[in-house]
Amino acid sequence: MHQEYKTEFLDSITKVAPESWNKLVGSDYPFIQHEFLFALEESGCTTAHSGWKPYHLAIKNKSDKLIAVMPLYLKNNSMGEYVFDWSWADAYYQHGIEYYPKFVTSAPFTPSAGPRICLDSKENRDELINSIVNSIKKEAELLNCSSWHVLFPDKDLSDSLSTLSLVQRQGCQYQWFNKNYTGFDNFLESFSSRKRKNLKKERKKIHESNIQFEWLEGKEVSAEQWQCFYKFYQNTYLVRGRSAYLTLPFFLEIARLMPEQILLVLAKKDDAYIAGALSFKDENTLYGRYWGCDEEWQFLHFETCYYQGIEYCIKHNLLKFDSGAQGEHKIQRGFEPVLTYSNHWISHPQFSAAIDQFIKEETNHLSKYQQLASKHLPFKKN
Repeated sequence: MHQEYKTEFLDSITKVAPESWNKLVGSDYPFIQHEFLFALEESGCTTAHSGWKPYHLAIKNKSDKLIAVMPLYLKNNSMGEYVFDWSWADAYYQHGIEYYPKFVTSAPFTPSAGPRICLDSKENRDELINSIVNSIKKEAELLNCSSWHVLFPDKDLSDSLSTLSLVQRQGCQYQWFNKNYTGFDNFLESFSSRKRKNLKKERKKIHESNIQFEWLEGKEVSAEQWQCFYKFYQNTYLVRGRSAYLTLPFFLEIARLMPEQILLVLAKKDDAYIAGALSFKDENTLYGRYWGCDEEWQFLHFETCYYQGIEYCIKHNLLKFDSGAQGEHKIQRGFEPVLTYSNHWISHPQFSAAIDQFIKEETNHLSKYQQLASKHLPFKKN
């Protein structure tokens, strides 16, 4: 017997109490916590103007108990997603069809895999997911949305969605895994001799440049340090002639709301900060997210973003360092290529068939790439 569900679409995360939302998330994965999504809205990063209009989904049972939530956005561009569909949008345009608006379920501006549909564990999971899929398709029809994209879900959810007409697409990222290392030198012992020497040379260069590093937990970061970091962060976009996705008020808000999940690494030379890298963390994982600098020094990026994070993971017994999107240069530094997932429902039948075929061909290529990339890891061959 099927349950009766009441589905609501919400124009703000504030329509759900933080404790109710987070209880359904069911873990300390940071990027769909109520606090993170609220900070994005409150600081103006996720608005209709930025192309991320909140349209979150909430489901209640017949007793009016909240049993499922899902972050959802009505998008009028493809910025800040990290699963690229520009060619799909262009194909629509070439055929005189509108690709936007579209629905996107994701942690905005965050290419990190994790929970996306959050359910009460006592409920029927498959039935609820099926109900959500049907509700999204109906709402998409009402709003003339071309599609729905679920970005970086965990594999279990991705596999479930792929049986419900949301084709599974794969991506590749590079992640570091803690194999019970006792220190950074112990980690390097797993490298082949030549690769170990190369990495030591990079770290030595930074040391000889008299650059020091500070690790700051969220509560320890002063307003002045946030200002410094934000300037560095903006620089990474300015050099490409673009504006940063996130605002200084966003960073100040997450520092206030979830300080225990923030690590800021600042690089200092001659008593002045010259670079910074901001990471989030949960019980098991460090998530490298944003970086920038004021001065260019050889190997400064690798040290600030990767080696300091690895040292932090080892010291605090974290199991994994998720370093974010792209960056083949991470492979030779011990970050392993891992598959990520997204799922896509396309309303237009002909485009849906064409995109399905594209994804099949892409998946075959990606599998070969992952195998090839793994051969370039720096570890000793058994």
